[in-house]
Amino acid sequence: MRIISLLASGTEIVCALGMGESLVGRSHECDNPSWVRSLPACSEPAFDINVLSREIDAEVNRRIRAGVPLYTVHNELIRSLKPDLIITQAHCEVCAVTPENVQQTPAASVLALTAGSLAGVFDGIARIAQALDKEEDGRALIAQEKRRLEAVRARAAGRRRPTVVMLEWLEPLFAMGNWGPELVEIANGDLRIGKAGEYSSAIPFSQLQEADAEFIIVAPCGFDLERTLRERHALEAHPGWKSLRAKVAYADGNLFFNRSGMTVSQTAEIIAEILHGETFETPTQRISWVWAREVH
Repeated sequence: MRIISLLASGTEIVCALGMGESLVGRSHECDNPSWVRSLPACSEPAFDINVLSREIDAEVNRRIRAGVPLYTVHNELIRSLKPDLIITQAHCEVCAVTPENVQQTPAASVLALTAGSLAGVFDGIARIAQALDKEEDGRALIAQEKRRLEAVRARAAGRRRPTVVMLEWLEPLFAMGNWGPELVEIANGDLRIGKAGEYSSAIPFSQLQEADAEFIIVAPCGFDLERTLRERHALEAHPGWKSLRAKVAYADGNLFFNRSGMTVSQTAEIIAEILHGETFETPTQRISWVWAREVH
């Protein structure tokens, strides 16, 4: 089988199922495991994403209103790679390539994932496993991830439950939704803004102030830790920022918090490490996240 994954989490799942050698193409965002970067990139952003977060937000909204694509899909390249299966997503047109962006390719099936919750993440694993005739491996992989999440729950249980807000974007502020609130609950945190299974939503700064959380985790969608730290001044320059009592952690949102693949359980571990100081296989501080006070 020849597979093109236009979704980073889809690429992770294919590899976790032992089918990485079947990948012949990837999206511009696919980076885990690292070797997949050697595959041909079959998509790219349709505009400059190296600008400030407020400029990205403005351009995304302009393009959505105008019906202009957010991504350029290299359909001729895809056809030349002769895939049997193309993996996309249908949950959010902003986050990744959707089926509508992909031109019909002879003999290729298109599988669109719709993860908006942990159940949706596990359903995505099961659907990819079914498409690859690896259903037993898919069930084992899901069971493995659930055990890892339950291990986080067990370690964090009984500890004081601190209040927390997770931010998915900087300008404007977006409170994290989807499976993020479920991970906070597993890590024994009290999430003050955002609901499980609902889309992430823009919030005014006043709502962040009213939440008065003990912790704020900043993990912008599509930003790794380095990029997040470059953008932190968008928050820290706000007149009310210094008055917040929260301990602030900046994190890799691209690989962990906003990716519906094989890193959701590790994201729960990171949250538990931030909220409770619990570490699991290896500490992730200064690798996947950092305290704000450490970067001033």
